[in-house]
Amino acid sequence: MDRTFHPRTRRIAPLVATAAVSMLLIAGCSSGSGGKKAEESGAAVSAGKASTPRMTVALVTHQAPGDTFWDIVRKGAEAAAAKDNVKLVYSADPVAGNQANLVQNAVDQKVDGIAITLAKPDAMKDVVSKATAAKIPVVGLNSGVSDWKKLGLMEFFGQDETVAGEALGKRLNSEGAKKAVCVIQEQGNIGLTQRCDGVKKTFSGKTETLYVNGTDMPSVKSTIIAKLKQDSAIDYVVALGAPYALTAVQSVDEAGSKAKVATFDLNKELTSAISKGTIQFAVDQQPYLQGYLAIDSLWLYKTNGNYSGGGEQPILTGPAFVDKSNVDAVAQFAAKGTR
Repeated sequence: MDRTFHPRTRRIAPLVATAAVSMLLIAGCSSGSGGKKAEESGAAVSAGKASTPRMTVALVTHQAPGDTFWDIVRKGAEAAAAKDNVKLVYSADPVAGNQANLVQNAVDQKVDGIAITLAKPDAMKDVVSKATAAKIPVVGLNSGVSDWKKLGLMEFFGQDETVAGEALGKRLNSEGAKKAVCVIQEQGNIGLTQRCDGVKKTFSGKTETLYVNGTDMPSVKSTIIAKLKQDSAIDYVVALGAPYALTAVQSVDEAGSKAKVATFDLNKELTSAISKGTIQFAVDQQPYLQGYLAIDSLWLYKTNGNYSGGGEQPILTGPAFVDKSNVDAVAQFAAKGTR
């Protein structure tokens, strides 16, 4: 896998693209509703809904309550489901054992395919084995680029979190940062840990990790404030998600700190903050694309026997920097909930 990152280009496109991704995107359409299941109808393969037999796909993530990042993932999944004549069943739980139980429910229901996140891969190993034993194809998205092959998944769609972290660390060097605090909102989430480890690997300054309770935003705010007041040398707060970055901005202000804020991931409000300069830049992994490709890949496999990456390479949807130089081009799509 090409692990080279090119931050100097400030491209909106992801680090690695493949012809397979282009083929998967040809027949995209607008998403369904935000309910528990995708819309039951869509429109022809080239302009909307496929004429292939109805199939059922379960999307099971580690979404925590209130984490709006997953609304974007889900919107992409619903768009693919509407196009592919797929009944999409979405469920989520941030507790690894509970997420595994949700996957087991999907196996018991004999769905036609399962898309899962591997934030805590060890907890998913046994249930993935049960799914494959039942001859249900399983693909991964978002979290688990280091583990999907070991667990026997067919494909993976997301970014290499270590590479993304390394890229952000190099960017901090170019910004002249000296001390950064990396804020992890969910302990035990391997992807978040890999991001901070990547930052630490390439950043020439000092890096500290700060754990916060991501399900309690007032607590996130107060914890960051306390850290900034304790250590005035911190000149960059690195958040690992858009809602936490926006809260970090408030924390910096209330702490009377001069620290700047950078983050992973986007949403509508965050692009506005980049435009205003309250957040310096974001590393985008295109969650809409992850959801779309994961569901579309299962339809392609079921319908045509197609699969991307040869079972060996992940399909990378990021990382890419978004800053003042390109945020206007991204903001129009973030406003629609597709970036």
